[in-house]
Amino acid sequence: MSSLSVSLQEGPDIGADDRAPGRGDAVASRWAWGRSATLLIAWRYFRSTRKDASIRFLSTMTAGGIALGVAALVLAVAALAGFQTELLSQILARTPALQVLVGDPLAAQDLRSVLEEMEGIEVQEVLVGRGLLAERGNLQPVEIVGYEKSVPRWFPDLAVGDGEGMILSLSLARRWGVDDGQVLEVISPRSQLSPLGLIPRNRFLPLQGTFSGGRLAEHEGRIAMPLSVARGLLWPSDRRLDIDPRGRDVEKLASLIRERVPAVVVETARDLNRPLFFALLLEKTLMFIAVFLIVAVASQTLVSSLSLVIANKTREIGMLATLGMAPAAIRRSFVLLGGLL
Repeated sequence: MSSLSVSLQEGPDIGADDRAPGRGDAVASRWAWGRSATLLIAWRYFRSTRKDASIRFLSTMTAGGIALGVAALVLAVAALAGFQTELLSQILARTPALQVLVGDPLAAQDLRSVLEEMEGIEVQEVLVGRGLLAERGNLQPVEIVGYEKSVPRWFPDLAVGDGEGMILSLSLARRWGVDDGQVLEVISPRSQLSPLGLIPRNRFLPLQGTFSGGRLAEHEGRIAMPLSVARGLLWPSDRRLDIDPRGRDVEKLASLIRERVPAVVVETARDLNRPLFFALLLEKTLMFIAVFLIVAVASQTLVSSLSLVIANKTREIGMLATLGMAPAAIRRSFVLLGGLL
């Protein structure tokens, strides 16, 4: 305590005696800390507390607990982020980037005229509906997509042969054992009149090509066919405009369409997968909070160690205040001491 009082009274100047070999540690610490009394007190208390076995054990366990908690937090969030990135890349590659629901033909014409003013944007009409795919006793619910010009880009890894027919997911084609050119039956819930009454509409189409359906059953059960064939199976109300932004910002383009043509309904890939995006964000947030609590609990040990030090240094704190040290400076000294511990 006497050495500490002398250090405060003498001030921050370093004399010739300070450079003696026996006081090298004190000189180095004072010089490194910029000869600040606050830092010097924290460093002196830190050296004294490291000699206390109980505090040294508590601080070591605290450091280990915080390190393990931070490592668990980083690994958990990184693994979850990697999983979500892979899942989202699979979904977005098989989801329309931007689609517009047009019930009014005049609104569709206005939208086409607006998009024609922008270079590099490809627009085509598509029909999207539900149906069944049948082949030799096999039955599969499918999403029917009729395209006007070419197969949309959200049919990835497309392998198309000659002729006009049906595009089927590669995994479903392998599971059923069908090859290119084999005829499959497509059944639509849209009915037609026959001598036997109302029956579902159906078409027999050859298999023209395959695409990568991914890991989701929703994407695996998707087929594509020319728009002229799809019009005979689906209702006209299923018509949409599929927009390929070609590198443009999808959200900005969607906002522009909503502003210029308010009569249409614009859906982006995030709009189509909004529940999934919310679930992934909620999962990452809850994981972060759960692992962060581990770090918070480990940090409480540090508070206990610091409280024990303060309780043992009550007389010294009173002496520092008597010597004229401000309460804020005393608090800063113990905050620095906690960081060093």
